Amino acid sequence: MKKHIILTTIGMWLVTIATMAQGGLLVTGIVKDKETRQALANVNISVQGTNIGTVTNADGVFSLKASLDELGRGVVVSHLGYQNALVSADVLTAEGKRPTIWLAPTVFTLDMVNVFGGDPRALVEKAISRIAHNYASHPHLFSAFYRETIQKRNRYIGVSEAVADVYKTDYKVRDVMRDRVRIMRGRRLESQKKSDTLAVKIAGGPNLPIFLDVAKNGEDLLSPDLIHCYHYQMQLPMSIDNRMQYVVAFEPRVVLDIPLYRGLLYIDQQTLTITRAEFQVDLTDQDKAVRHILRKKPMGLRFKLSEVTYLVTYRYQDGKAYLNYLRNLIRFKCDWKKRLFSSTFATTTEMVMVDRIDRPTEAIRQREAFKQQAIFYDVVEEYWNEDFWKDYNIIEPTESLESAVKKLKKQHK
Repeated sequence: MKKHIILTTIGMWLVTIATMAQGGLLVTGIVKDKETRQALANVNISVQGTNIGTVTNADGVFSLKASLDELGRGVVVSHLGYQNALVSADVLTAEGKRPTIWLAPTVFTLDMVNVFGGDPRALVEKAISRIAHNYASHPHLFSAFYRETIQKRNRYIGVSEAVADVYKTDYKVRDVMRDRVRIMRGRRLESQKKSDTLAVKIAGGPNLPIFLDVAKNGEDLLSPDLIHCYHYQMQLPMSIDNRMQYVVAFEPRVVLDIPLYRGLLYIDQQTLTITRAEFQVDLTDQDKAVRHILRKKPMGLRFKLSEVTYLVTYRYQDGKAYLNYLRNLIRFKCDWKKRLFSSTFATTTEMVMVDRIDRPTEAIRQREAFKQQAIFYDVVEEYWNEDFWKDYNIIEPTESLESAVKKLKKQHK
């Protein structure tokens, strides 16, 4: 009976999404730097005046699904350090070659920069104090696309994907206890080689928008209790979405029982909204960092971290900032005792918010939510037909990932 109820709920949700997408179009493009001609990754793509959006992959490629009326508003292309581009539906829907969208780097002079009068720590503290005002003041429900990949050296050995619902309460209180993620549809594919099997569990997974929401999670990076634990320094300003940003670098200045971070915060000069955070775990104390990241490993396996990085971006809309894109990369080495060589692994998890409903009538129930201790791989199905995502907005796979999926599929035949 419980399975029947869950399947019925999912079925109703899929019907709703399909109805909303009727008459929709799929448009694609590639985004490049106008000066260097290089493809740009993680570029924000959104339909102007709507909550619909996605990001480019590592090859600079994106696909976007929306109705013709929505596309008629124009598609906004924005990226850190570049001027926005507004692309018309005619360009995106024209027959023939996939269009290339050129972004020009932002040019500014020092007299255009509004220099913050206080020290960088005071700026960060002021930005934290304005979170309740600058971020959503009401609950909201995102539709999101999630991807998780595992690489052994340079070879993909696993890929999992999902469409998820992400429920966020307001930002009046910096508490994520009632935020929840619900997996709606997913698929997975893994290497069949026995040598590729590695039974380790590390922090991460679909709950990224809960613990990695630095503006809302008041117990982590921007915790008021930890502000004094970092040294701050102002960097050259940057532009995001045609808005100038203060850039503040930070690094640990004390030693605690928990690992600290080093990285960059981007703060909107007009509103003091934290719009972007790039940071990594300080690996100076390897044992402390491993305890923070590693959840489970077999006896006799030695585990060593070489990189743990995070990226969090927010999208500014109608005077408020909303969670937009999250990415986590963990590189580590594993070897068994009494064995001479070690293997290098990398796990990448990313999630993009592709649509949003403000003030939803219902929250995600606790029994529906993805559990912190759950393993994502265990709750999704095998890869199957090519039309799996239908009318969902996703992050396009890179050429290397597409090639890896083809090889992994052959192993399953």
